[in-house]
Amino acid sequence: MARRVRRRVAVLISGRGSNLGALIGAAQDPDYPAEIALVLSNRAEAAGLERARAAGIPTAVVESRPFGRDRAGFEAAVQAALDAHGVEIVALAGFMRVLTEGFVTRWAGRMINIHPSLLPVFPGLDTHVRALAAGVRLHGCTVHFVTPGVDEGPIIAQAAIGVRADDDEASLAARVLAQEHLLYPAALAWVAAGAARLEGGRAVVDAPATEESLRSPLPASPPLPTRKA
Repeated sequence: MARRVRRRVAVLISGRGSNLGALIGAAQDPDYPAEIALVLSNRAEAAGLERARAAGIPTAVVESRPFGRDRAGFEAAVQAALDAHGVEIVALAGFMRVLTEGFVTRWAGRMINIHPSLLPVFPGLDTHVRALAAGVRLHGCTVHFVTPGVDEGPIIAQAAIGVRADDDEASLAARVLAQEHLLYPAALAWVAAGAARLEGGRAVVDAPATEESLRSPLPASPPLPTRKA
């Protein structure tokens, strides 16, 4: 008989944990194929840590500042925390550290990130200001596998919204964030269930693409896949 296996996920944050909240909410469904096993931050004051504690999720802090330029030392401490909690997948959610090639390679195909633009356009910071300055008509968010290049990994899913004539940075950011809260739980579910995976440097996604899903600001929302024991 098929048995649902929930993959153990660590969410790495540096701030308020807005997308963390969406992932926690999704994982409360017992049919969701992932459980949040750890929330780790490089800042002890990150508000998202309290959000995790309120949900009964273990937390860890690995302050980056004491390590200075010792990136290897910092990442070794992060890895130790991930190992201690049996983490299988890492989800970056506003984690403001650039990870080394060695760390990223260790987690290849098992580490994902959400970025507030339609990659490959506007990688990096200040995406909404840059989108408005460029006069784009579509903007949105992207979930991708993490690779050594910043915001360059293979794309798992995207959600697009139209840019309005009266949009400013705040209004555009708010509407994109609403899509992030839908997109990230869906993409993590696909990865946890094996419906999205990294093969030959490309993201392979088994979720169905229909004409309707391509018109929607959110990609297809398929039933959550199951894993067989």
